[in-house]
Amino acid sequence: MARTPTIPTPTPSAEDEVLIREIDEAVREDALYSFMRDHGMKVLGVILLGVAGLGGWLIYNHYAEQALEQQSEALVSALDYAQQRDFDTASKKVAPLLGADASPGARAAARFIQAGGLIEQNNTAGAANLYKMVADDAEAPAALRDLARIREVTLKYDQMQPADVIAQLGPLAKPGNPFFGSAGELVAMAHLEKGDRKAAGMIFADIAKQEDLPETLRSRARQMAGLMGVDAVVDVNQLLKDEGVTTSDDAQATGAPAAAEVR
Repeated sequence: MARTPTIPTPTPSAEDEVLIREIDEAVREDALYSFMRDHGMKVLGVILLGVAGLGGWLIYNHYAEQALEQQSEALVSALDYAQQRDFDTASKKVAPLLGADASPGARAAARFIQAGGLIEQNNTAGAANLYKMVADDAEAPAALRDLARIREVTLKYDQMQPADVIAQLGPLAKPGNPFFGSAGELVAMAHLEKGDRKAAGMIFADIAKQEDLPETLRSRARQMAGLMGVDAVVDVNQLLKDEGVTTSDDAQATGAPAAAEVR
């Protein structure tokens, strides 16, 4: 059977290689020229838009930072005057922050400062109105809105119906909420005024069990829960220690008399 002859591949000479490179470069340059001729203005437009957008953002960010710094300085200055009990000057310092051009957080803080001054001047109605404005401001930080709602209800509690107190503060009067202690106590009192001793006692008991709350609040809640017939004591021995009472176990450990006694 005859073998297929093998045809050797010719090796290009140095001159051929130079010619091939020149042709390849010419093709690339022609393709680039054609692309720039057809799409060059579009590419240039995109580049210019990107540069303009970046420049605009940098300018906006610069002025925004300056505005925030000025707002912070105004708040700090107002707080200094408030600590000196110069509430009129403090109120004037934050007055420019009440406009729509101020940041929501600065606007809310300004109203808190003004409300504090009104309280010191026994103008609780005016202070409650400012707190309501913060609580109703959808742009304000959620924590400040919740705090403002609690303060508003605190100031207006005697004029409110128990059902309204429960409706406004009920979502905050739950264990785990940062304002559970303050809101829970008000809601529990509202339940008590409605005659629902069980609901009031349960909330007081939950407050008493929260170890991160102030002891004065927990002790008060524990007493109220007991009056409602709800057990609010989790650890009796720990409670006795907190109240300064020596138990029999403590007496055995220290060699003191076995009977429990008040220190």
